[in-house]
Amino acid sequence: MNYARLRRSFFRRLQPESQLSQLFDLLPNLSFFIKDRQGRFMALNERGCQYCGVQQEEDAIGCTDHDFFPKSRADEYRADDLAVMESGMPILNRMESAPESEGSPRLVVTSKIPLRDTRGQVIGIAGFSRQVDQVRQSAGTADAFTRVVEQMHEQFADPLTSEQLADSVGLSVSQFERQFRRVMGSSPHKYLLRVRVEHAARRLRETSDSVTAIALGCGFYDHAHFSRTFRRLMKLSPREYRNRMS
Repeated sequence: MNYARLRRSFFRRLQPESQLSQLFDLLPNLSFFIKDRQGRFMALNERGCQYCGVQQEEDAIGCTDHDFFPKSRADEYRADDLAVMESGMPILNRMESAPESEGSPRLVVTSKIPLRDTRGQVIGIAGFSRQVDQVRQSAGTADAFTRVVEQMHEQFADPLTSEQLADSVGLSVSQFERQFRRVMGSSPHKYLLRVRVEHAARRLRETSDSVTAIALGCGFYDHAHFSRTFRRLMKLSPREYRNRMS
């Protein structure tokens, strides 16, 4: 029997929009998604809808990450999508910030694969994310970096150094920075700056505190340092961001 032909015949009989994606709704801590080449959502399970803040899948179809998430995170997700589609190679088990509210210390492990049409051309991606606390942590790596990231989110206003963070997980500075970059996709310093900017963005939206007070309260040296970093990550000055959000 030609098993390959039998398999193809079976899948051709499925409805055009495969019911298989419904299985992912049975896994409450797993976010499943499909996007086209433009980054528009084509499919999303229940957990993915929760991350996007929509009631049902139909509310997200045709939208992109930039419609739901902070710009800095949406830019990162889009860059990963493009890398997968352009190279044709998957991203497997990358640890990153959870796609939820700004300032969240949660981590997820994300995998993405390219999707091809009948001619073999890449037309989008499919992927899923799992919360780190749902991932097996026998090697201790995920657990150790969860503690470090939680510390960075809780003490973002403090003058944290790589030396302090490395010591907290029992690694040398070079080992820590190398592993952090491999796991998180950026250096500890850049990640901490992003955390500070996200907290600052929340205060700009939700309070009337002065920009200088927010800068100092979020761990920046001064107003100028804060403004430069904020504009680099958010593509707007702090005042422009506050005006737009209000």
